[in-house]
Amino acid sequence: MFDDLRRRYVDLAQPRLGSEVVYATDDFFADKARLISPEPPVFIPGKYDDNGKWMDGWESRRKRVAGHDWCVVKLGAPGEVAGFEVDTRHFTGNYPPGAQLEVCRSDEIVPDEDAAWTVVTHRLDLKGDDRAWFPIDHREPVTHVRLHIYPDGGVARLRVWGRVLPDWTKVKSGKAVDLLAVENGGRGIIANDEHYGAVANLTAPGRGVNMGDGWETRRRREPGHDWAVLELGAFGRIEEVTVDTAHFKGNYPDRCSIQASRRAHGSPEEIAQQAQAWPVLLPEVKLSADHVHVFRDELAELGPLKFVRLNIYPDGGVSRLRVVGKLAT
Repeated sequence: MFDDLRRRYVDLAQPRLGSEVVYATDDFFADKARLISPEPPVFIPGKYDDNGKWMDGWESRRKRVAGHDWCVVKLGAPGEVAGFEVDTRHFTGNYPPGAQLEVCRSDEIVPDEDAAWTVVTHRLDLKGDDRAWFPIDHREPVTHVRLHIYPDGGVARLRVWGRVLPDWTKVKSGKAVDLLAVENGGRGIIANDEHYGAVANLTAPGRGVNMGDGWETRRRREPGHDWAVLELGAFGRIEEVTVDTAHFKGNYPDRCSIQASRRAHGSPEEIAQQAQAWPVLLPEVKLSADHVHVFRDELAELGPLKFVRLNIYPDGGVSRLRVVGKLAT
């Protein structure tokens, strides 16, 4: 289930998009900021701080008065939410038995009760040391999520799965933008191998911070090559492609090529099958270690495009893929 979510959506609450936990009624035992940490939660036996056992998530103190605890996540980019993942891993005797989620659209950092909060889930039953997915049907763009826990306790992670909805009216006519950037609605769909790094990292902001912050496959021991399929945030005429192998030195791909298409449909697996026959945007080119490769003149004119397939030969790691172009009118 969770792998399918990762293929179909992006986590709108990820900090590298600019998302942050801006308010919590109480985070005595565990800092609210850890609720949206990108890494999987961990448990460290014997680790304590001044307030008690250190836990990897958001945890409030035991409530001795009426009421319940809640926190607010400000999304780094407006998006359409498809559902939530509430992760209570490692919280066993201290998880909240109930939760509920609301969303709103606001220009405020911490929206108040006048912000037209919309309840998008019923009262949820949670289990300890568990991961649960709660789909919703809410088609309006949102900027904030409010997580209520009843009455108190700890949640390791909150993932807000959905699609970024960029405001293209703010892009000047004729201006080239990175159509594949996650903040512009780009996303990774599927890769044949993600042994060391996720395809979603290819669309992330900035340069990779280390080898783990990229897409890397295992060492190939059989014929063939590795590939990844990605979707642009909007139809565009591609003018420039950047393949960044930052931090990949003894494990960068020897070569790469890119195919592209205007249309694709079906499941991630079906799109991957279609991608094998897409026309070539960038013919096979040589790559170097830990280097920013920029391609312009090498690109074929294929008209407006929405999908790309990055082929790497035979295997290895790529930190970022940038696909710069102008919106198709």
